[in-house]
Amino acid sequence: MIPRVHKRGSTTFGLLNYLYGKGTHEEHVNPHLVVAWDSFAPDPGRDPHATKRQLQQLLDQPVQALAESRRPAKHVWHLSVRAAPDDPVLSDEQWGEIARRMVAATGIAPAADEAGCRWAAVRHADDHVHIIATLVREDGRRPRLNNDAKRSQAEARLIETEYGLKQLSTGDGTAAQRPTSAERHKAQRQGRERTAREELRESVRQAVTGARSEEEFFDRLAAAGLLIRKREAPSGDLLGYKVALPDDRNKDGEPVLYPGARLAPDLSLPRIWERWSADFDKTASPDSPGHASPNSPSAARRRTATVAWGAIGAVEYGDDAVAAAYISATGEVLDALAKTSAAHTRSELRDAAFAFERASRSHVRAARGHDRALRQAARDLVHGGPALGRGEDGAATAMAIDMLFFLVTAAAHWHARKGHAQQAEAATRAAEHLRNAYRPAAAQPLGLLYQRGRRLSQPALQRQTALLRETLPSLAERILAEPGWYALAATIAEADTAGHDPAALLSDAVESRELGTADSVSDVLVWRLRRRADLPADAPGTPKNRTAKNSATTRPPAPRTTTSGRRFGDEAPGNTR
Repeated sequence: MIPRVHKRGSTTFGLLNYLYGKGTHEEHVNPHLVVAWDSFAPDPGRDPHATKRQLQQLLDQPVQALAESRRPAKHVWHLSVRAAPDDPVLSDEQWGEIARRMVAATGIAPAADEAGCRWAAVRHADDHVHIIATLVREDGRRPRLNNDAKRSQAEARLIETEYGLKQLSTGDGTAAQRPTSAERHKAQRQGRERTAREELRESVRQAVTGARSEEEFFDRLAAAGLLIRKREAPSGDLLGYKVALPDDRNKDGEPVLYPGARLAPDLSLPRIWERWSADFDKTASPDSPGHASPNSPSAARRRTATVAWGAIGAVEYGDDAVAAAYISATGEVLDALAKTSAAHTRSELRDAAFAFERASRSHVRAARGHDRALRQAARDLVHGGPALGRGEDGAATAMAIDMLFFLVTAAAHWHARKGHAQQAEAATRAAEHLRNAYRPAAAQPLGLLYQRGRRLSQPALQRQTALLRETLPSLAERILAEPGWYALAATIAEADTAGHDPAALLSDAVESRELGTADSVSDVLVWRLRRRADLPADAPGTPKNRTAKNSATTRPPAPRTTTSGRRFGDEAPGNTR
């Protein structure tokens, strides 16, 4: 249940006219009064003899009784209460009781206080009710409305429990503004998947990702096709900006412009400037010789995996301000990865970035500068360009998603420890989308490694098995029973050939970060070893132009039964989350 305290108004009749009207897009159905301060209050919706003017005059009587100099300029209070989409349709009696509880909890009309404000609850849709009140009590005093929004949220949590409704998390004022009903109806009418506000928020987020200057930021907005209006001081200094979709117009044919701050709190120009407050590292992105050119998509993804791995520790053990900076920059990396990844992962990555946007903000002020490496990784992804879904590009994408999954999970845990319920929930949803994106991203590269591991000689495979049991005795049997074991065996052999100590690599990979959230420990260890040993993300010798059709030959063979009773092939390699 979502209560929302709207801006105070000065015209009672104007709000009643909207509540009892057809709505901006005729979305109001059967508007009527469900409850009011007085059981005899007129209902213009169902009583043919009652008028909105009569109801307005009754609501305004305590205001009009004051001397004009004592009347509040903004005397109209408005609260809407909306049920969650999955909640059952409530009756008028239930909405009436909810309205009574809300006006009591917020201070409009405290329980057993006969001198409270006058109010009325109007329903014109199945899923919500509007409460209008005038802010002068019957005794001529003003109501005490301190923290009315927070108190309405607290009461909503109690109502959800008592009515068996969906349990929502109380916000902390850092969320982006929700689309209005009019915006949602307009999007439906135009056949849009999301509202203009949501589309603009995503476009502006992507434009600011890794940007270093106003010029670059606004160039990206223009390249995305957005209409831009800048607000400048007489001196010429930039004060703010507004953006609009080119085909989103009002009734007068003018573009509907949104200030950055109305899209999300961290998209205002001053907050964007904060991201640029620390200089970027001007050096080229580090990359391993022989794998790819420094500006290639695969190189950018390898750097992202490395930086994300290091950021996990900062989120888990760093100061709150440092953790907040890393979490904020993680949102930029997800936006950049979604924008530049292949089609078979793009949708889930886009949903992950969209969900994590809520997790990127809290009341903990980020210590900018610590997030420089993550923001540089986001910039590298953008400038590296679109990645292919195969070869080193595809494998490096899987590696990056794997590391980002653990970083996003660490962010969810951090928010949970801080009591940030909405942010923790958003990060958890983002992690699930990353899990879903990982599966198709990892299927081909892990399938190739699987086949390479199956081709190892029996003595070589026995050596890898003995090494695993000796190095990781508590995990060995679980790993050996997983389909991904052959890919890990191939990776261990490859690291050994490259001159690394496989035992040390395995120990370090297990001890450095948790594995509890992994569905397949072997697959997670594949990426950790390949990153630490500086091995190509893709299997050695993989043809660069292998097509999806040709790659079908790399799929694992039919399942066979292991000594543990499980069957190899029950789940495809690549399902690590």
